[in-house]
Amino acid sequence: MKYILLALSFIALNAHAIIIRHDVKDSYYLAKPDDFPALATFYIDGAHGTLFSSKWIITAAHTTFCLTSGTKIKMSKGSATVKRLHIHPNHTPGISHDIALVELLEDVAHVPPATLYTRNDESGLPIWFIGIGGTGNGNTGITTDNYENKGVLRKAQNRVEEAKGPILTFKFDKDVGALPLEGISGGGDSGGPAFIKTERGYQLLGISSRYGGGPSEKYGSFEVYSRVSYFVPWIREVMNKPDKAVSSGVSLDKLKYLPGGLKPSDLPALCPDILFSHNALSK
Repeated sequence: MKYILLALSFIALNAHAIIIRHDVKDSYYLAKPDDFPALATFYIDGAHGTLFSSKWIITAAHTTFCLTSGTKIKMSKGSATVKRLHIHPNHTPGISHDIALVELLEDVAHVPPATLYTRNDESGLPIWFIGIGGTGNGNTGITTDNYENKGVLRKAQNRVEEAKGPILTFKFDKDVGALPLEGISGGGDSGGPAFIKTERGYQLLGISSRYGGGPSEKYGSFEVYSRVSYFVPWIREVMNKPDKAVSSGVSLDKLKYLPGGLKPSDLPALCPDILFSHNALSK
């Protein structure tokens, strides 16, 4: 239990949890796996990625501290096994380039992947996000953390406030400016998707990274996502020559900086507590 509680602070480090409108019932935000089939979950209390090719998951770099070769992760249906990590070499915690690719050992044939959004017109677009983080509303802030949430899946809406360089930003609006299911994501939802659905399926625009300022966890707060379109050249380079990506310096095989306060010596005790067990994945 000590290490589970410790892990919560690391998973929630860069942002807060899914916060919803105060004037809309929580039940309207509840989601099911079919709402975004490409969702992957790394730990029992959260941290997500998105399957975008049969052997590749994209996520935030800061979520990968317990992912190593052979690690099992939960998919919307079944599970997948990590082969290797590819973390962006310019990842700077709390600033930029919070992105990583998880190369899988085998094809995930039973889950339809999302596609990467490659255009540069994200500003103003309405998007969805989804995850198992904690919850609360825009007036109270977080009232149930991701440990207490016990894996309940929610989805919410927002609108891209700004798309600049490697980041997307959203603002938690209230009243007239708010979307019907307005919200923000964060702790427990880190690494998860900002997406749209088109006739061609789900398209991934951003990756949940960190809190971006304003009233913490409440209306008026900002959230920062890594901007997928900006990183497409790096993604393609890694995928085209994954065996050479680490040795060439295109990617790293582990984090240069662990989430706040976490030390390499903590991982042997921490990771078994928060990774999915065989029994959990077989349910």
